[in-house]
Amino acid sequence: MKKGDKTREHIIMKSAQLFNQQGYAGSSLNDIISATGIKKGGIYRHFGSKDEIALEAFHYAASIVGRSFSEAIGKEESAAGRLLAFFRVYEDVVNNPPFIGGCPLQNTAVESDDTHPALRERAQRGLHDALGMMKQIIYEGIQTGEFKGNLDVDALASFAFSLLEGGIMLSKLDGDNRYMKMNIVSFSTYLQQFCLKRE
Repeated sequence: MKKGDKTREHIIMKSAQLFNQQGYAGSSLNDIISATGIKKGGIYRHFGSKDEIALEAFHYAASIVGRSFSEAIGKEESAAGRLLAFFRVYEDVVNNPPFIGGCPLQNTAVESDDTHPALRERAQRGLHDALGMMKQIIYEGIQTGEFKGNLDVDALASFAFSLLEGGIMLSKLDGDNRYMKMNIVSFSTYLQQFCLKRE
């Protein structure tokens, strides 16, 4: 990797951590300079604006979380286990989130809702990608006979993702992982009604 590419990657990585903890609006160019150790001219040599950095930073943070999801899913054999794997990634969200600052999608969605259309569009894309992963798992569960055939795939994926994000928000706000742990137990119990019993 060329030096310029390494510098650009460094700016993206440090900015992603900064934005996910302080927010986009709450992070100034001086904060980016401080976090990266790169002067203003060096930053603008790679990016035309703070907005451009923000879009790249969100992509970077989301890709880290997405990789964590994929790795956790890959360790599970059942469809129910793969759905619960999303929750396991954030089981210790207070002390050990997959990306510093919590869920990049949630943080970006809340902040950019009315203020940053481009970031909001990226967050929407991230939402659709995550829901798509969940739907694919559910479809596979139906095909293998693990889940009932009349299962509403969209509704289950939406409920699962809402429960995941709610658990993250409550746990982070209260500084206590018990909300996520309770949601894991609740969702595991909820899934049982959709599973076909095998002799």
